[in-house]
Amino acid sequence: MTTEVDFYELLECDRGADDAVIKASYRKLAMKYHPDKNDGCKDSESRFKAISEAYDCLKDPQKRAAYDRYGHAAFRNGAGNGGGGAQDFGAFSDIFENIFGEFMGGGQRAARGPRRGADLRYDMEITLEDAFRGKSTEVTVDVSAACDSCSGTGATPGTSAKSCSTCAGQGKVRAQQGFFVVERTCPTCHGVGQVIADPCNACRGEGRVEKTKTLTVNIPPGVDEGTRVRLTGEGEAGMRGAPPGDLYIFLHITRHPLFEREGTTLFARAPISFTTASLGGEIQIPGPGGEHHSIKIPAGVQSGRELRQRGAGMPVLQGRGRGDLVIRIEVETPTRLTAKQKELLEQFRATETGEENPQTTGFFKKVKGAWG
Repeated sequence: MTTEVDFYELLECDRGADDAVIKASYRKLAMKYHPDKNDGCKDSESRFKAISEAYDCLKDPQKRAAYDRYGHAAFRNGAGNGGGGAQDFGAFSDIFENIFGEFMGGGQRAARGPRRGADLRYDMEITLEDAFRGKSTEVTVDVSAACDSCSGTGATPGTSAKSCSTCAGQGKVRAQQGFFVVERTCPTCHGVGQVIADPCNACRGEGRVEKTKTLTVNIPPGVDEGTRVRLTGEGEAGMRGAPPGDLYIFLHITRHPLFEREGTTLFARAPISFTTASLGGEIQIPGPGGEHHSIKIPAGVQSGRELRQRGAGMPVLQGRGRGDLVIRIEVETPTRLTAKQKELLEQFRATETGEENPQTTGFFKKVKGAWG
């Protein structure tokens, strides 16, 4: 009996993963287990076919929905192929478009020409106050940038690249293997379709060099933990004049001594004295924008009660309005009483009837009842 491995497990993805995550995982695994990269290893070939079958199913919304509901049974007896039993070669199409394109040196669809530069990541810590107001700041990054000497072409100034004679500028060559025709990246130009006879001395023909750049980052008000700010075209330069990648700034909010945040709502813990809790009063809470909020404490408030101040929380990112500020009340029992204070409390206790503390009175009535 053949063991059927879960498609999500094969692709090393969660069931809730979106299409982009599934595709990225598939491409990574397909490059890893492709037979051409593993000297014809049977295990790698078997794994390659399995992940291709998994991706073929999960990339199609209808097939994925059927698989999520019925599992492998959804595709037995031709159920997954419209009843006709014909194989869908969509996954293998993606192999030629993506794997040969990147694993063997070309761009998407094994296209000719230099590859686009890689996207880069930069992690930045900011304060809650920065996230509230927004800010403009500078970052310094080491990145591959277009060579100034050759203007990114990779060729010595005054010269230019020529069409590759091996692949006739196609960036790929074909080879017959039995009944199949296999396309491979051109070994001479590495998929670019052009060769440089006289490479630039400054960049050695790559068209890019390592540089340190200082960039301005504008952080809008309302950003949260993990928010990305994209700097278009500030990533790694492409080879030989190809477009550059992007730089992504990932924001991380440092822990605040007073506030905790959930979306646009701010939470703060406010200890108050038992006299304020009994008689009522008012406390002042500073906001992250420098403003102060007056919070009215109702008489008889209990620990754990939440008092909400509308519109005093974080601003909505790229929108209007603000969230709320929620104050969690904690009534503090005094621990350092003077003799006079103790005397006054004793006088107060002598006047108690039980009506002042209905929860306490109710609790001990239940206890008494339980004891009979």
